[in-house]
Amino acid sequence: MVHAGTVFDHSPLPPIGRPPGAPTGCQGRHHALCVFRWHQGDPGDPAELLAGFLADNGLPVRNLGRTGDQDRPIGDGEICGAALYVSADAGSVMAGGAPGAPTPVPVVPDVYAVVYAHGAPVAPSPASGPWSLGPWRESWSRDEHAEAVQRVRAAIGRGDVYQVNVVGHASAPYRGDPAAALRRVAGLAGARYGGVLAGDGWAMATASPETLVEVRDGRVITRPIKGTRPATEAGRRELLASAKERAEHVMIVDLERNDLARLPGTGPVRVDELFAVREWSGLWQAESVVSAPLDGAVGLAALLRAVCPGGSVTGAPKLAALRQIAALEPVGRGVSMGALGWLGHDHLDLGLSIRTVATDGDRVHVWAGGGITIDSDPIAEVDEAAAKSAPVRAALRGPTVRS
Repeated sequence: MVHAGTVFDHSPLPPIGRPPGAPTGCQGRHHALCVFRWHQGDPGDPAELLAGFLADNGLPVRNLGRTGDQDRPIGDGEICGAALYVSADAGSVMAGGAPGAPTPVPVVPDVYAVVYAHGAPVAPSPASGPWSLGPWRESWSRDEHAEAVQRVRAAIGRGDVYQVNVVGHASAPYRGDPAAALRRVAGLAGARYGGVLAGDGWAMATASPETLVEVRDGRVITRPIKGTRPATEAGRRELLASAKERAEHVMIVDLERNDLARLPGTGPVRVDELFAVREWSGLWQAESVVSAPLDGAVGLAALLRAVCPGGSVTGAPKLAALRQIAALEPVGRGVSMGALGWLGHDHLDLGLSIRTVATDGDRVHVWAGGGITIDSDPIAEVDEAAAKSAPVRAALRGPTVRS
């Protein structure tokens, strides 16, 4: 069932942090007005339904390049923007790709949007209560993960795909109030989209450093990340010297260039920066910047169909990679590997929901993985996924937690 434009009263979880990507100037003044929810299996086109809901609330989703509202101050009672979330499964639906395994957090909608207005300052979130985290349960063993990598290498050898991103899931039981743990995740170093989004019986927090898509000042931008090493001088040298990591990265840059190029209303696509090394929470990661001017009216629905799911977490070609993912991963991607961010009157900024966790009232869920090429070493790929999830798991546990 689709719920569009319903009154947003009070979630069972109070506001426990800033929405991912929300403007700094809006902090402490957000008031939720209404929400949109869409679950896998609900009727209708989720991209069009979401765009219609946001348009009905006065946001410029039919022409994202419009800049007429750019300098208009937002007064009390006026809509300032919306927090948006699109799951990897919803992105596959939008792209016409194969659906993955069922999500382990079905309480979370596959598409979710909260429209906010400005008002009097909002009281700070109440202090978090006690919190304890139990033992982690992995979706697959190290050997099973390594076998999945081998199966991808075999598919590449057959010519089925060039690259596939393989993702694992883990969950742990918890007791108490997750708010402080979620805020710790959102506050990890390098979290460009650090924030928390909560709904009826669930919450998610992201420490994502990766831009899936940004529209600002007449340009559409994506910043794919591929390539990871420990944040040491030796790790940086190794990442810069790795032919395998550079080849994997360039494949995804080419995929993102094609995604933007086939979007009606854009001009020539260019690579503004290639394989720049940046730090995220103790890890070096390689990032590129790809952009194009908006020469015509580009709508939100068309943009989501073009870029979702993000190429850096699918592989290439995208639809073929999605078929491999559906066959390989035993647990669905849930809130991870989707899109999460903010739509304002003058910009759109959606992060890729990597380094993202979810709570559903009983368990906390995390995901991590990496891109596989013909040159991938299975054990090294398993270790890389563990390195990516380690800071998130540490933040969840906190300094004084006993399991």
